[in-house]
Amino acid sequence: MARPDKAAAVAELTDKFRSSSAAVLTEYRGLTVAQLKTLRRSLGENAQYAVVKNTLTKIAAKEAGITLEDQLFAGPTAVAFVTGDPVESAKGLRDFAKDNPNLVIKGGVLDGKALSADEIKKLADLESREVLLSKLAGAFKGKQSQAASVFQALPSKLVRTVDALRAKQAEQGGAE
Repeated sequence: MARPDKAAAVAELTDKFRSSSAAVLTEYRGLTVAQLKTLRRSLGENAQYAVVKNTLTKIAAKEAGITLEDQLFAGPTAVAFVTGDPVESAKGLRDFAKDNPNLVIKGGVLDGKALSADEIKKLADLESREVLLSKLAGAFKGKQSQAASVFQALPSKLVRTVDALRAKQAEQGGAE
């Protein structure tokens, strides 16, 4: 009876790995149920935090085509499956871990690539996708304004040059 249950659990975890843009493995030893509830809320709507069995998670990750180091599966493990912006969820985990040292970020996966705990912390230091996109849009707008100024300056410079040339020819014609 345990076999079909385990197979179903592996299938569910495999689907979560495949449908997630990122997954972060953590150790939650020492956290209370209330703290875990707070953690789940801090991750946002685009992340699902689940306590998992190490052996089943290893099998599910392998079936999903993800290679994770065995050391990530030491001790009690929980996984944050991220379907939205991974930066937002990484920030939520990092901030929660600052206030609750019992939460240990072990490592994870981003778009199929394994990440160390340090790389996840670097990911958390990035600005959100929306902020980066707005900065990019601002840079494009600035470049457009510069281009408009250059294109506007060319005709006016041409007109000034032609006027100066006419004035010079008028002086030379009047002097003869």
